[in-house]
Amino acid sequence: MKPRPPLAKLAAAALALLAATACTAGTENAPAVPKAGATPDRTPVTLTLWHGFVADNELKAFDDALAGFRRTHPWITVKTTKAVQDEQIIQAARGGNPPDIALSFTTDSVATFCKTGIFQDLSPYLAAAKVDESLFPKVIAEYTRYQGKRCVMPMLADAYGLYYNKKLMKGEPAPRTLSELAALAKKLTVRDAKGEIKVAGFVPSSQMYENAPIHTGTMVGATWTDPDGTSAIGGDPAWKKLMTWQKDLVDWFGYDRLERFRKSFGDEWSADNPFMKGQVAMAIDGEWRNAMIAADAPDLDYGTAPLPVADDRPDLYGGGFIAGTVIGIPRGAAHSQAAWELVRHLTTDTDALVTLSNALRNVPSTLPALQSPKLDRDPNFQTFLDIFAHPASSTLPAHINSAFNQQTLQEAQIAWESGRAKDLDALLAGVDRKIDDKLKLTAGG
Repeated sequence: MKPRPPLAKLAAAALALLAATACTAGTENAPAVPKAGATPDRTPVTLTLWHGFVADNELKAFDDALAGFRRTHPWITVKTTKAVQDEQIIQAARGGNPPDIALSFTTDSVATFCKTGIFQDLSPYLAAAKVDESLFPKVIAEYTRYQGKRCVMPMLADAYGLYYNKKLMKGEPAPRTLSELAALAKKLTVRDAKGEIKVAGFVPSSQMYENAPIHTGTMVGATWTDPDGTSAIGGDPAWKKLMTWQKDLVDWFGYDRLERFRKSFGDEWSADNPFMKGQVAMAIDGEWRNAMIAADAPDLDYGTAPLPVADDRPDLYGGGFIAGTVIGIPRGAAHSQAAWELVRHLTTDTDALVTLSNALRNVPSTLPALQSPKLDRDPNFQTFLDIFAHPASSTLPAHINSAFNQQTLQEAQIAWESGRAKDLDALLAGVDRKIDDKLKLTAGG
C-alpha cells in the first residue's frame, strides 16, 4: 500500500457516487461459486487488476508479489492498471465495465461497497476454498465486513504510532500519557524573538496531517457509533476529554501562530515533511513513514513508540488505530473465478504478503505473515507490528456514512480549536444531530 492522504480525505471524492449507487444495488453477472475441492478451470484467461500504486518501488514490490502467483497459475495472465482511485472503480462497476479485481487504499467505502453490491460477496469463495478466517487478526474483521457480509479481503494493514526525533528529544523518553505529551511538547518547542514557532515539540492541531480524530480517538478509547449506527460522539466523555486536552495545548502555542507554523510545512508525502526536516520533535504517523525516512532522510536519528493515552486509561497504551488496503472482485467482473484465485493469493499467501511488507514497510495482514522469519523486523518497524497485534488496538467499524461522520467531527474539532465554537457540549451534540440526520436520509434512500 502506498502512502496516502488521511482516509476521510480519500473517501470524500467518492461519497456522492456511493450515495447515488446506494439505491441501485445490483446482482447481475453473479458468478457460479465453485464447490469445495473443485479443480480450478485452467482455461487461459487474462485478468484486469486496478490498483493505486504509483511509485517505482511500489510497482516493483507489487510485481514481485504477483510473480509467485504467475508461477503457480501459468494459465492466468494479469494485466495491471496503476494510480486508480475509488471513484473510478465505482463508475466502472455502475457502467458495467469493471476490472476483474480492484484494490482500494481506504476502508471508508467498505460499507457501501458491500451494501450496494459494488463488490461481490466473497463469503461463498472463502467457504469453497476452505479459508479459515482465523488467519486474520480479529480487528481486521471490523473493516472488511458490513452487516455480516464480506465483500473485500485485507491486503496489508496500517498501524499508527508516535515518531520522535532523538536529537530534538535530548534524551527524554517517549511520552506514554497525554499529560506527558503536553509537557514535553512545551519543553521542546523553540520560538524566535517575536514568539513565532521555529521548532514544535508536537503539533496538536487536528489539521496536522495524521492528527484527524479517526486516529487520535484511540488515545482516549473514544467510540463513534452506538450499536444501531447512530452517533455516540456527544454522549462519550472520551471525546470531550481529548478535545479539551488538545485545545489547551493549541492555546498554549497560540492558534494563529500554530497555524502559521503548520501552513509553512512542505508536502506530507515528500522529503519536505516537517518531521523529516527536524521542524517537529514528535508526530503521529503510520508505519509507512519508516520507508520514507529511509529513502529521503536516511541520516535522521529517530525512534517510534505507541501513541500516548489518556492518563486514566493506561490499559490503552500499546494499542493504536488500525486500517488497511482492501481488495475484491467488482460486480460484473468478466472472470470472477480466476479473479478469486489471485485475490486469495494476495491476501492469504504468506510469502506474497511478506514480500510486500518488506518492500513497502506496511504491516502484514495475516497472523502467519506476522510470524514469518522472512519478515524484516528492525526496531522502528517492530513497534507497529506490536501495535497491530495489541488487544487495545481498534479500527473504525464499517459504516454506511463513514466519510461523512469523520468529516463532520473534524469540522467541529477545527471550530473548537480555533475558538470559533465556545460550548463543547453543544458542539458535540450538534455533531450527533448531523450524523443521525444523515443516517436517516441514507436509510430512507
